[in-house]
Amino acid sequence: MMAGGTLDLAAQLGRAERRRKTRAFALTLPLLAFLLVFFLVPLASLLVRAIENPEVADVLPRTGQALADWDRDSPPPAAAYAAVLTDLSAIEETAQAGVLARRLNSEVAGARSLVMGTYRALQAEETKGETLGPDQAKAKLIELDARWEELPYWQAIAKNSSRWTPDYLLTAVDLKRTPQGDIVKVGEGEAAFSDILGRTFQMSAVVTFFCLLLAYPLAYWLSTLSARKANVLLILVLLPFWTSVLVRIAAWIVLLQNNGLVNRFFMWLGITDTPIPLLFNRVGVIIAMVHILLPFAILPLYSVMKSVPQNYLRAAISLGSAPFSAFVRVYLPQTYPGVAAGGLLVFITSIGYYVTPALLGGPSDQMLSYYVAQYTNVEVNWGMACALGGVLLTTTLILYAVYRKVSKSELSLG
Repeated sequence: MMAGGTLDLAAQLGRAERRRKTRAFALTLPLLAFLLVFFLVPLASLLVRAIENPEVADVLPRTGQALADWDRDSPPPAAAYAAVLTDLSAIEETAQAGVLARRLNSEVAGARSLVMGTYRALQAEETKGETLGPDQAKAKLIELDARWEELPYWQAIAKNSSRWTPDYLLTAVDLKRTPQGDIVKVGEGEAAFSDILGRTFQMSAVVTFFCLLLAYPLAYWLSTLSARKANVLLILVLLPFWTSVLVRIAAWIVLLQNNGLVNRFFMWLGITDTPIPLLFNRVGVIIAMVHILLPFAILPLYSVMKSVPQNYLRAAISLGSAPFSAFVRVYLPQTYPGVAAGGLLVFITSIGYYVTPALLGGPSDQMLSYYVAQYTNVEVNWGMACALGGVLLTTTLILYAVYRKVSKSELSLG
């Protein structure tokens, strides 16, 4: 009886544990669905769009097949002329031709007018060119536009005839594919994104440094106060979160302009006789970003400092250590997790900033997010925008992985 009762009790406990796990999983299902729909799916679509290249493959399928075995150095085969004539004649909507022309024009200047001019000429004819032979199709295309004899246009079509391409990602890191398919660095005059990425990291590092420099003493002071006073002051720290970013940027424009309060105060003190340029340059961008991101550094530091016993510092001083030496050797190492968390949070947030540099900075102060918006809204090049977004995402994941590794190393040493 004892053994049977024990087995029955174990079975009941097992069933109760399974029910508990099932209920817990059911409670997390809404969160998992939310993350899947609003986080993972958009990220996956962004990464797919960064390597997707459907414009040429969808509109010129026969041409891509005709150019599949072409060496891209000699003149294209006559069959390719017949294929492009058939493909252009089969386009039913002008928008499709426009998408094709815009994509090829990003590779070779003048491709837009070539494609659109040929397409309109073919649509105006009552008899399309589908039944023409290769030589006749070649003669017809050259008659419509002599640029069809030029090799770069055909190389651009052959290069983009595949539905998947690494070109956007390569361009985002200042690399490119040659017409023959080799990967090389772009010319010095064409290289831009490496400088933009470096500028983004540089500005983010400066913002992170000043945020930690200002947040550390403030968080330390808050950690020494009573809970009631600290809570009141934390409300003031969190107050900027309740104000729109655009409102705060507009306030900084008023403060930093030549006749603003900051310049008037400096001139009143006699620091300068003329207004200091603080607006539409990097100084204004750094000031505004530090103001906006400062709470992200204060809160992690405060949470860590609150858990550090104050008697450690007093004990070190009572044992003969100088106050500054005791702070550096005893207190500061215990706050490293807060410094790392606050710095990482500020840095990752700042590398994706767009509005503040766009409104307060000049042309040389724009960060990578500005160009993501430029390719999305102005040039309507979703592939390039997603590639740049992918670079930002990869950078964020690498930084987080480094942070996790450093944190684990510190815990193991501790």
